[in-house]
Parts: sequence; structure tokens; C-alpha cells
Amino acid sequence: MIPKVIPTPAVMMETGHSFASNAKSGDVFALVGTLGTGKTHWSKGFISQIDPEATVTSPTFSIVNEYHGGRLSVYHFDLYRLKSDEELLALGWDEYLDQNGVIICEWADLFPSLLPDNAIWLEITHQPDGSRKISKIERPVEPTDL
Repeated sequence: MIPKVIPTPAVMMETGHSFASNAKSGDVFALVGTLGTGKTHWSKGFISQIDPEATVTSPTFSIVNEYHGGRLSVYHFDLYRLKSDEELLALGWDEYLDQNGVIICEWADLFPSLLPDNAIWLEITHQPDGSRKISKIERPVEPTDL
């Protein structure tokens, strides 16, 4: 059920796991949220359901981690350190979109115009009690450069 309150990191991983149960090739999950909201925990849960043998790590410095051992290939992106559309495209973004697999994209709101129309946008927010809330959202508006 979305929106959903997530009380712990373990429940965030379970939530990712449940999304993966219905995932199919071509799905793109666009994750939005500030630092520490649980985007990577959601991703770990998702990937562990697709590939239980995978050792899932954050792609913060590598930008993308690939997982090919499960029922689907998963391409896990963290766009936080990228500064322009050109940087993402130079990494082969378009080629990843053409692969037979699933893309999880943390910080997707930094490059909303580069995500496909069928992307599933999920926003994770901090709650006053320390829990998180996950909600489906519409594609964010492209930020303007001033």
C-alpha cells in the first residue's frame, strides 16, 4: 500500500523486496528523497529479492552497480554526484535503458527529463517521529537554472 509509513530500515528493505516481487524487465524505479531517508535500504531490499546471493552496496562513488545473478538484471544508479545531463548520458544512460533489466535510480529528481515516461516515481520523506513515509508521486518538474 502506498503511501506507507516505514518505521525501521528493516521495514524499508521489506518494502523494496515487495516492489521487486512484481518487477519486470523494462521497469524503472525513480527514487526521490533527501540524504538518509532510506533510498539505498529500499534498493537493497529490492535487489536481494531479485538476486538473493547479491552483495548490495551503494553506488554513491561508482554511480552505477550492476547485478546480473538473479531472475532479472538490475542496474542501480546513484545520481547525487552528477552535475549535468551530459555526464549521465556519457555513462551510457540510454544504453542502460535499452537493456533487458530493471533500473533503480536514486536522486532521480536531479534529471527527471532523462527518465522514461513509464518510470515509477517514489518519494521517501523523513517523518517527525523518526520514521519514513514512501509515496508514489508524479514526475517532478525539471529544475530551472537561474
